[in-house]
Amino acid sequence: MIEETGQVIEIRGNYAWVESERSSTCGSCVVRQGCGTSAIARVLGPRRVRLRVLNRIHARVGEEVVVGITETGLLRGSLAVYLVPLLGLLLGAGAGQWLAASVMGADTDVPAVAGAVTGFLLALAWLRRFSRDRETDANYQPVTLRRQITITPP
Repeated sequence: MIEETGQVIEIRGNYAWVESERSSTCGSCVVRQGCGTSAIARVLGPRRVRLRVLNRIHARVGEEVVVGITETGLLRGSLAVYLVPLLGLLLGAGAGQWLAASVMGADTDVPAVAGAVTGFLLALAWLRRFSRDRETDANYQPVTLRRQITITPP
C-alpha cells in the first residue's frame, strides 16, 4: 500500500477531497547539489495536490487523514493509461501499413497514419470504459485508511 497524508477539505457523498503537499525527497539525496530535479524542486517549491478519495472512515472536513492506494491497482491503472493507447497507436499503424501493402497494393503512408489514429481512438474509447467500470473499485483508486494522529509537544 502506498500511503500519503493530507487534510480533508470537502466531502461529497461517499468521497472526500483531500489536499496534500507534494514533497520531494531531494533533501536526503547525496547528489542534490548537482541534480536538475533538486534545482527545479527548490524553484517551484512545495505544491498542493487535491485528490478525490473513497471516504471509508467517514472523515470530516478539517481532519488529517492517511490516504492509500494498492501497488497493484496503481501499476494496473498506469499500464492501462500509458500502454494501451501506445499499443493501439502502434498496432493500428501496423494494420494500416499491412492493409496498404497487401490488399490495396499502394506504397503510401496515409493508410498507416489513418490506422494509427483509428487504433489510438479505439484505445482511448476502451480506456474510458475501463475507467468508468473501475470508478468505485477501491483497488484502482485512493481510499482513506485512517485518521492521522498528530502529537504536539508540550
